Amino acid sequence: MNEKQVALYARVSSEQQAEAKTIESQLEEIKRQITADGFDLATVLEFVDDGYSGSTLVRPALERLRDVAAAGGMDRLYVHCPDRFARNYAYQVLLVEELTGRGVEVIFLNRPLGQTPEDQLLLQVQGVIAEYERAKFCERSRRGKRHAAQEGRVGILCHAPYGYRYVNKQEGGGEARFEIVFDEARIVQQVYAWVGQERCTINEVCRHLHQAGIRTQTGKEHWDHKTIWDMLKNPAYKGEAAFGKTRWLPVGPRLRAPRGRPAQSRRGYAGNDAPKEEWITIPVPALVDVALFDAVQEQLEENRRRARIPEKGSRYLLQGLLVCAKCGYAYCGRTNDERNAYYRCGGAMNIPRQGFERVCWNKELRMDQTDALVWQEVCRLLENPERLEQEYRQRLQPQQKPNEQEGLAVQIGKLRRGMARLIDSYADELIDKQEFEPRVIHIRERIQRLEEQLQCLKEEVEVEEEVRLILGRLETFAAKVKDGLQNADFQTRREIIRALVKRVEVDEQQIRVVFRVSPVSPAPSSDGTSSNWQHWGRRVHTR
Repeated sequence: MNEKQVALYARVSSEQQAEAKTIESQLEEIKRQITADGFDLATVLEFVDDGYSGSTLVRPALERLRDVAAAGGMDRLYVHCPDRFARNYAYQVLLVEELTGRGVEVIFLNRPLGQTPEDQLLLQVQGVIAEYERAKFCERSRRGKRHAAQEGRVGILCHAPYGYRYVNKQEGGGEARFEIVFDEARIVQQVYAWVGQERCTINEVCRHLHQAGIRTQTGKEHWDHKTIWDMLKNPAYKGEAAFGKTRWLPVGPRLRAPRGRPAQSRRGYAGNDAPKEEWITIPVPALVDVALFDAVQEQLEENRRRARIPEKGSRYLLQGLLVCAKCGYAYCGRTNDERNAYYRCGGAMNIPRQGFERVCWNKELRMDQTDALVWQEVCRLLENPERLEQEYRQRLQPQQKPNEQEGLAVQIGKLRRGMARLIDSYADELIDKQEFEPRVIHIRERIQRLEEQLQCLKEEVEVEEEVRLILGRLETFAAKVKDGLQNADFQTRREIIRALVKRVEVDEQQIRVVFRVSPVSPAPSSDGTSSNWQHWGRRVHTR
């Protein structure tokens, strides 16, 4: 067996493909090639992205692969084909150059990756053609769907909302259509009557449906707020199904990952509402009158105004940052008046959730006390530049040891002496050429990688003086902002908190403020006692 550290990478672009185990065929073919090349499968590092799009580089397994390669933890990487790396040609070139620059030999199963200009040109041409074909296919598909929608073809919608049944071309005699499901249609009409005529809220509609024992289209006992909202906003119920309501855009930075979901987006894109002027209407059978549909829209707007929900921005200072450490749900703000404002765990709210069973018993927080003390911790961080200095140094040289340069120099010396002995053995005809060449190449590659690491460490030492100048300005910055922190308005405080605080974890006995820049140690209160952050009188501490 070879002594090189081998890794493999595989990817499928959709959750359906991941569930269908189509990635297994990639892994089987790659492992077969690894075994044929004389490597032990037990030592192979596997990096697999199930259901992640190739249009983005932010993928968990790919991120780990690049980190391992940067640390010199692999010598050879097997990939089924270049488009498993990325769909974009520029991304393919970036990844290949990054890995080869780290001394990683990239092996594509569909064709060998040579180092000659002709091989590089062929790889580039293949990537450009693949990217062109993908763009052409997407554009033709978009234009074809748009043309079909303009002609009023229901088949372009592919599925029917609650109250309808989609009949495809085979069942409909060559033309797709929506058929009314009368049992579900009566429920839709009742929901519209509750909101448009009886002026009910969406939560009241959810309770009525649960009390009546009506299940959702997927068979759930309780109805979600979002399901009823989508039903009331869908123009198909007045006879005008809309095509092009959603516009797919790249995912922006997240404040924190949703509960139970990965930090990285699988597709790299998210749906956003398109302007109504761009919608294309398709006639379908109507379930409610146009007048009732318009009355429902007016009532929803009235409910929104009565709820005093702003169109943009946050109502609460810590909105989106508070997380329950027990169940993982977010803490949401609830305000009755200025004196009765609390943060409550989403798993402990009295709304239909998990079959009307309360999933968490964590207590609520007084909003004014929580906001004040979190802001106090943020001010302490800004007023102590030593914390920022220590974290900056740790991140600049996270794993560097005082004798690391000496250790690298010793390793390089040992390798050079080993190469000299190997050359002497070959000169004395103790080993043949077939055994000599691969061993020499492997030693040279290791020496090159170690020399690059040593050069990086030397460059970091040179940068240290510049870093010292930057850190020296932190004290000046802290002195300037110290006077303005206590008088900052709501918007300024919210922006500062979101820039420095990663999340705020709420447990039964304590609240933990997790900074993006970690403090060296918790700062005690001015009076030497711990702060009472919970409304229920429990002792809590920050760390």
